[in-house]
Amino acid sequence: MDEVEVVVAPSQRATLRVGDVFLKVDGDPVHADLEVRAMALAPIPTPAVLWREPPVLAIAAVPGKALGVLGAPSDASPAAWAAAGAAIRRLHDAPLPPWQGPRLDDVAADLAGECAWLLANGVLPAEVVRRNQEIAAGALRPWRPAFIHGDLQITHVFVDGDEVTGVIDWSEAAPGDAMYDLATLTLGHEERLDDLLAGYGGADRDVIRAWWSLRSLVASRWLIEHGFDPDAPGCEFDVLRSRMQEDGGAPPDSPDRRV
Repeated sequence: MDEVEVVVAPSQRATLRVGDVFLKVDGDPVHADLEVRAMALAPIPTPAVLWREPPVLAIAAVPGKALGVLGAPSDASPAAWAAAGAAIRRLHDAPLPPWQGPRLDDVAADLAGECAWLLANGVLPAEVVRRNQEIAAGALRPWRPAFIHGDLQITHVFVDGDEVTGVIDWSEAAPGDAMYDLATLTLGHEERLDDLLAGYGGADRDVIRAWWSLRSLVASRWLIEHGFDPDAPGCEFDVLRSRMQEDGGAPPDSPDRRV
């Protein structure tokens, strides 16, 4: 029997790997329902659904390797990044999935609440939080809905050479802001944005930069509370500090966390 590997296991759900099969265990059947529906609608390569027996969804591993990981340089070629951009463009141009996506008011409320928590707990210097909150406001504008993946982390896009072989983890797919997907994929890999856009085409770079700040601010508490480290090199806190450097000043050191 193949060894069972725990891929990720936050409190709400877990993903296990057994050989070439991934088992996604989730007590909320809505997540699996949406993931299966989204993969069926997406016009790009997705994992094959092998079987489903709630609360477990079994999907096949996709060939190739992830485009990269957060916190380390991507060794994928510029052509592979461009291929990822072209695939994302096909997704964004596809008909919208028939369910509700994120609402602008809810995104704005999440940003305000998470920034208040970061400041109250001294997780980051106040000037880093406040400056990034100002930058993040650039994403808070009406957007034309596109079919977005919704959690397009760099580890969710697989390539073989210069070809996209699969995009995984579709439970957040919905109508939403196309720039959010582009920002999520290049978070911590800002230097690969030009390569991505070579395949994607035109995009609003200022809004992408705003989403880098917004996603990093909003994700930080969840990451800390679920055992992940947003302060690891190249991760969310480095993304936030880099915005301070772009303003022409060296960012202050982070204080010890009181969380």
